[in-house]
Amino acid sequence: MSDDILLHSRDARGVHTITLNHPKAFNALSEAMMAALGQALDAVAADPAARVLVLAANGKAFCAGHDLKEMKSKPDQAYYQALFATCAKLMLSIRKLDVPVIARVHALATAAGCQLVAQCDLAVAAQGARFGVNGIDVGLFCATPSVPLSRNMGPKQAMEMLLTGDFISAEEAQRRGLVNRVVAEDALDAEVAALVDRILGKPREAIAMGKGMFYRQLETGIESAYQLAGQTMACNMAHAVAQEGVQAFIDKRAPSWRP
Repeated sequence: MSDDILLHSRDARGVHTITLNHPKAFNALSEAMMAALGQALDAVAADPAARVLVLAANGKAFCAGHDLKEMKSKPDQAYYQALFATCAKLMLSIRKLDVPVIARVHALATAAGCQLVAQCDLAVAAQGARFGVNGIDVGLFCATPSVPLSRNMGPKQAMEMLLTGDFISAEEAQRRGLVNRVVAEDALDAEVAALVDRILGKPREAIAMGKGMFYRQLETGIESAYQLAGQTMACNMAHAVAQEGVQAFIDKRAPSWRP
């Protein structure tokens, strides 16, 4: 295994894989880890041929949240504000990417690590994975993780996790909407690969437009949401990929962009 705390690879299809690789620290979001992750996300954003990003991790945990020892060593409010602003920028970078981001969660995801899962567009978890926002156990309400968490599951379900610090199983996380699928750990890679393959069979341009619209409409009133959605669909329909797709449907053939 590489000594780098973060690994980044890209295959010939445009599938990027970013792997948190600091197992001794349970892949905590230290300043160094967030800097490396930010650079990797910027690289994905700059790749016009990128199609999908898989976010994975090595070791006994997916991500244990912020590095509490590092935070405690710098007891200064300005430092904390800057730290959480950096984390928020990372989370928003995931949302702003044109491509779908899939969390491959093999193990524990807690606090900001759970936030990372919640911020991804899709998530596949191993049966043994657990999820929690347990900052309250040390007197720190997980305020920033609550932002994407409350947008994944019902407010009362999210609030219960935030107030009690209790962990939930992968199966419960699926029931609450935090993850899409739960499989045996030895089937995790195959399940992620199958999901990636399904996405690769769809046109990049339509996915990029759709992802951007999907999150924007969630934050608006219903009338504005319909206006935004209509504009997006009109732009999408006028694009060559939709024109080809509709014509292929009429001709009863596969569209040219389908692998």
